[in-house]
Amino acid sequence: MKTFFDCIPCFVRQSLDAIRMITPDEAVHEQVLREVLRVLAEMDLCQSPPVIAQRIHRLIGVLTGERDPYRQVKDRFNRLALKMYPRLRAGIDESPAPLETAVRLAIAGNVIDMGVNNDLTDAEVHNSVEGALTKALNGQLAVFDRAISSARDILYLTDNAGEIVFDRLLIEQMSPERVTVAVKGAPIINDATMADATAAGLDDLVNVIDNGSDAPGTILEDCSATFREYFDKADMIIAKGQGNYETLSEVDKNIFFVLKAKCPVIARDLGCEVGDFVLRRSNRGRAA
Repeated sequence: MKTFFDCIPCFVRQSLDAIRMITPDEAVHEQVLREVLRVLAEMDLCQSPPVIAQRIHRLIGVLTGERDPYRQVKDRFNRLALKMYPRLRAGIDESPAPLETAVRLAIAGNVIDMGVNNDLTDAEVHNSVEGALTKALNGQLAVFDRAISSARDILYLTDNAGEIVFDRLLIEQMSPERVTVAVKGAPIINDATMADATAAGLDDLVNVIDNGSDAPGTILEDCSATFREYFDKADMIIAKGQGNYETLSEVDKNIFFVLKAKCPVIARDLGCEVGDFVLRRSNRGRAA
């Protein structure tokens, strides 16, 4: 997916959010924002938004010396999600449609996205979960169910910290021995890394790898050779979040995108409404 003009204000706002988390010094804010604006002025709009976001956040790290400004936020939402986990797991166990319930809860967790909403509150996460079971699901649940049943090797691409606990609820509805979970190789916004997978208990459930990249999505050419081997051999890929959709929507693989559409650009590209819960198979998957 290419970058649209509407993405540019979002990059600026996201950059300012990150800088303000690092320091209250407005002189630093100005210096970094001027450099970010220079990068944006030179960007190639044919590239996906995560390619540009990766460059911007690397620049912020170089200029400030802070490589993981969202670490405390990630820990906070991991703790919140883990507190919610027992009740949510019980709800799935009692559900007449446990896979659908798990899918809905996994999408509800996609609200934990500091790239979209840096002021997210605990109450907003609870509200997302409480509305998950009654919200319309824009997608192909039956196709997803059949694909899980027939898949030999599933690669699950995570998105954000905190959200990764909700992913665990969905992964537990599969046969975990067939599942490999991939996290980011280095900090980027509040995306999940190996530390977050460990906090969520995923390393005790499935094989967990990192993708070797610090992009807020999955830019295959930026990922490690080991990750690409897992990607190539998987016969089913589950890709969480907008960043993975932005980077993989045109990739020739059997991919299921699982996300909440949180901005007009993504909603327009998906042909849905902002706020929709989306479970969408890739064009390649539909042709297979």
